[in-house]
Amino acid sequence: MPGPDPGTDLGPSVGRILDAVVSVGSHLELSEVLERIVINATELVDAQFGALGVLDPSGTRLSEFHTVGVDDALRREIGALPEGHGILGVLIDDPRPLRLPDLSRHPDSYGFPPHHPPMQSFLGVPVKVRDGVFGNLYLTDKRSAPEFSDRDEAMVIALASAAGVAIENARLHARVAELALLEDRERIARDLHDTVIQRIFATGLALQGAARLAERPEVAERIDAAVDDLDVTVRHIRSAIFGLEASRAESGGLRRAVLGLVAEAAGPLGFEPRVLIDGPVDAAVTDATATDLLAALREALTNVARHATATRVDVEVVADDARVVLRVIDDGIGPPAPDAPRGKGLHNLASRAQRRGGRFALAAGPDGGTVAEWSVPAG
Repeated sequence: MPGPDPGTDLGPSVGRILDAVVSVGSHLELSEVLERIVINATELVDAQFGALGVLDPSGTRLSEFHTVGVDDALRREIGALPEGHGILGVLIDDPRPLRLPDLSRHPDSYGFPPHHPPMQSFLGVPVKVRDGVFGNLYLTDKRSAPEFSDRDEAMVIALASAAGVAIENARLHARVAELALLEDRERIARDLHDTVIQRIFATGLALQGAARLAERPEVAERIDAAVDDLDVTVRHIRSAIFGLEASRAESGGLRRAVLGLVAEAAGPLGFEPRVLIDGPVDAAVTDATATDLLAALREALTNVARHATATRVDVEVVADDARVVLRVIDDGIGPPAPDAPRGKGLHNLASRAQRRGGRFALAAGPDGGTVAEWSVPAG
């Protein structure tokens, strides 16, 4: 169907369009902008249903779908969100305004899934950001007339133009906030390294000197224990520094994968393990070794959940240019007796380590529980 007459008189509708544009542009969060676009578009042309489909990076299917007129319960009954078939796909393939008195009569009509409300009149308009199509506005079932008019189409085109600017503005706002966050993370990492760690080292050295002067052995032991605690604190701070600096990296990497596995284990364990990651794990560990380490970590955490009856688990991943060491330490019932049969999980842990020229050891912890240590060459 041809577009609206360029001479279409929008006089009485200009105020409504301006109100809609102001409403859309008054938000800085992208999700809020997208919701306001759909809400204002449906109100502008008196549509019962509205949606904004956002294209995926390939520009061939929909990756998001923001709707108006369908409540959450009905949305759950309908099921999966549309990806761009049928009439929705027509606008993806040919991003020009499309107006239909009855969308079911279009040759590309795909039909509706079960529980989907019936829809008849249709108006679709692309939303462009700069020179590319960001997504499409879909409006159906005009309440006050059998179908959408030339004026409706012209108003939605005007709103879509303003929406493209608002979307770009929200994206820029998010990018500025992200850069500010990265700068804050870098500053915090520098402060931790240059100030906090150095002060802890100095305190540890002072305590070691005091331990040599202590006349009572129990005092010296307590000072030595405090020095050990400070050493552990330094390692945790170093792990935090690596995490802050890794925020510039891509979403992948061994560090993030370890944290993801640990988070998954919280369900079976009933609590989330503590994590210490020390050294350049993303740079020093190859992809193949990282794959085996993650499998070993999953196996070790599964064993703890099934057999240890633990209330605390510590996961340590320590790497340098030569080796990477994984330790899973729990406060549970301890390792099986030396003559007890070993399960398949422990056999898998040992086999993975040996295949990479490393080793796996299971031992009682100094204060009870179990220490599982999996160590292989980093390369």
